[in-house]
Amino acid sequence: MFGAFLVLLASCSQSTRNTDQSATTDSLKSDSSVTPVSKGLYAKMTVAPSINIGQPVEMTFTVYNDADTAQQFCKWHTPFEPLLSKYLDITDDKGEEVMYKGAMAKRIMPPPADSYIKIQPKDSLSVKVDLLKGYDIVKPATYKVKYNAQNMSGLTVTDSITFSYRK
Repeated sequence: MFGAFLVLLASCSQSTRNTDQSATTDSLKSDSSVTPVSKGLYAKMTVAPSINIGQPVEMTFTVYNDADTAQQFCKWHTPFEPLLSKYLDITDDKGEEVMYKGAMAKRIMPPPADSYIKIQPKDSLSVKVDLLKGYDIVKPATYKVKYNAQNMSGLTVTDSITFSYRK
């Protein structure tokens, strides 16, 4: 059964591993030896607490695998792919949602095998994204960022993050 999903484009930097092992193309492929997303796989977001207007709003998105086996997640609706989906809800201190300004695309379900990223046991994978490239953050305020795409990626992000955007 196929369905179409809207997705937003995300501008992200090259991802990095937090181990001495170098990343290989195998980390971007799905295979039968990889267990799908489980309780051992989760993500955290970080951002500087205070950012001056005119500076990039760089958020780091890190996926951790605490399991004893390799795990995988769908990179759709995460910063691990170009902005193709609105995977964040950003609101200002008045509760007003920041408009998403990225591109919108349609996708066919289910995701193909190359849409998955494998993470080795006890490893992590990080990527940085400039939120200004996809969201209309322009006025001075305190902003709250919440990940909203756990149903697509399979990643759990339990905490939201905040930052102050100031003159």
